[in-house]
Amino acid sequence: MAVSAALVKELRERTGLGMLECKKALKETDGDVDLAIENLRKASGLKAAKKAGRTAADGVVAAKVAEDGSYGVVLEINSETDFVARDDGFLAFVNKVTDKAFAEKAASVEALVDDALETERQELVQKIGENIGIRRVALVEASEGVVADYTHSNNRISVLVELKGGSAEVAKDVAMHVAASNPQVIRPEDMPADVLKKEEDVIKAQPDMEGKPAEIVEKMMGGRIKKFLKENSLVEQPFVKNPDQTVGQLVKGAGGEIASVVRFEVGEGIEKKEEDFAAEVAAQVAASKA
Repeated sequence: MAVSAALVKELRERTGLGMLECKKALKETDGDVDLAIENLRKASGLKAAKKAGRTAADGVVAAKVAEDGSYGVVLEINSETDFVARDDGFLAFVNKVTDKAFAEKAASVEALVDDALETERQELVQKIGENIGIRRVALVEASEGVVADYTHSNNRISVLVELKGGSAEVAKDVAMHVAASNPQVIRPEDMPADVLKKEEDVIKAQPDMEGKPAEIVEKMMGGRIKKFLKENSLVEQPFVKNPDQTVGQLVKGAGGEIASVVRFEVGEGIEKKEEDFAAEVAAQVAASKA
């Protein structure tokens, strides 16, 4: 039977799917909207699986901390594009996952995702038409102090900071600083040996080192390594709200000590595959005519 534009419009409004997909589903059910929805839901796992191979390197991060500052969670949920990362349905899913992680004190994706949540994720993939993935989750619990969070206004960077002693206000200030400055370690002595070795090799290869006596090279290297550690260690960095004071001085002055830091930035470490957009559109058009 011929499928009317009104039926297609109704199915699109109820599912959020594209016109061609809705039209095809209605043709298969002779215009029965409810049966079309049921069939589409049955096929959602397959559709989600097909989209799972596409790189989801955009998305948002989110954090939630207990009112008493005793613990907090931070997570990253990815989409393929920034456009979907602003979609109300996607953001509602993010909020639901964040609340679940918080309520269950989930410390990993494996601990968080159950069958119900995975089904909901697959249905969202079908509805939105992009791969959606819960990439990572972290739990921070305060043993002797307080946990605070800071999320950048565009939801692309989120930080949890745990202080021993101190206050929630200072912990939040430190979290804001970490979001802006992205230190590699908390203290200079925390810097991994392989990172220091790599930095030393870079310094030795610099033009002004050439031809100098070994003792001069070592002296110059010592100064530059000290500078490198100061620039990349949280406690040594000038505090963003008061550059005359280091972060370490800020925290110590409040009677605290930085115990742990977790910083999530959307897409960090993901190698995004370059897509041929024109070829993808052509493939979709060809598929619609099949």
